[in-house]
Amino acid sequence: MSAEDIGQEVEETLLPRNNPHLFGHEKAEATLHAAWESEHLHHAWLISGPEGIGKATLAHRFARFLLSQEAEAGETGGHADLFAGDPQSTPSEESRGALYIDSESRLFGRVAAGGHAGLLTVTRSIDPKTKKLRGEIVVDDVRGIGGFLHMTAAEGGTRVVVIDPGDDMNRNAANALLKSLEEPPAKTVILMVSHTPGRLLPTIRSRCRGLRLAPLGEADFTRVMAQLQPDMEPAVMAELFRLSGGSPGKALRLAEEGGIELYHEVLALLATLPPDGKGGAGHRRGANSAALHILADKVAGKKGEAAYRTLVDLLSSWMARLIRLGAGVGEAVAGSEESPVMQRFLAAAGLDQWLEVWDNQRALFAQTDGLNLDRRQAILNAFFNLEKAVRA
Repeated sequence: MSAEDIGQEVEETLLPRNNPHLFGHEKAEATLHAAWESEHLHHAWLISGPEGIGKATLAHRFARFLLSQEAEAGETGGHADLFAGDPQSTPSEESRGALYIDSESRLFGRVAAGGHAGLLTVTRSIDPKTKKLRGEIVVDDVRGIGGFLHMTAAEGGTRVVVIDPGDDMNRNAANALLKSLEEPPAKTVILMVSHTPGRLLPTIRSRCRGLRLAPLGEADFTRVMAQLQPDMEPAVMAELFRLSGGSPGKALRLAEEGGIELYHEVLALLATLPPDGKGGAGHRRGANSAALHILADKVAGKKGEAAYRTLVDLLSSWMARLIRLGAGVGEAVAGSEESPVMQRFLAAAGLDQWLEVWDNQRALFAQTDGLNLDRRQAILNAFFNLEKAVRA
């Protein structure tokens, strides 16, 4: 399958509101179901965990379940008929779970189409001036939540808001949300997805019940990928599992943008960096410089934007693994040449220095994005910073 085909697959299949499958989060699903059964369902939930592991899919799954419980007669045929439908399109028993709603039901279709009056989804919107997707959720995106929650529901009473992700809210948007969290109307639920909950206002976190999702294990990851990419070779799938850290969403983006090849290029470049400042600098640095400029050229221009995002993600993930390895709480990617390279880096500089480099790298990439700076130069600078630390 070509990168273009994979990209279309991601766009059409992985939209959380369209996805009937959920693997690896049975405990979280059971927690939500038990909370509903208790008749003391908390009004706001913070569903957190790494990006691309199914948090928004779980949020929409729970939203469908809540809406189904009070659907009008004939809307879904009753709870027993929620599991009916075409056997060929019905997920297996292992992917149903406590909150499963049949993908052939009218309710599922209306949620997937964004046409259910009881559900409001808040994400980044299109800026009417630039006609481009905003970089954050702004206050205008959030203002409608209060009015929506206080409306008389037309389809059964329950109103559900999904915020995906809450991390994207700017300060004004976050403050606008607080009132809805502080004074929730009856029979309303806010489901907030978060990749980095530490970025949220403490007052928002304190008003939500937390539900932390872990990355998928290899077996569950393989099931998800087999659903989405049945023709993918097992060896490729296994390497994507290792590189993505158990995130199918991230794995599909890596596959779409040639992430495996980019990873090996990055690792080969890192391996050429001298382990210390003693000797060998001339020839190896020259060879490294040539390869580095070839890599940096791939992110230049409009066509290089996707490659840049992938490369930044690979570098950031590599630095995070390096630091966790140095702290004794993680490991290198299994089955690769990553471990000896990391050991050389850790021998050349202390953990404090690598933490500083990581902070500098993140600031570099954030500044490049925020000020629309030269992406090619950002990649060059990132590697020069790494080389400087290794030679220190």
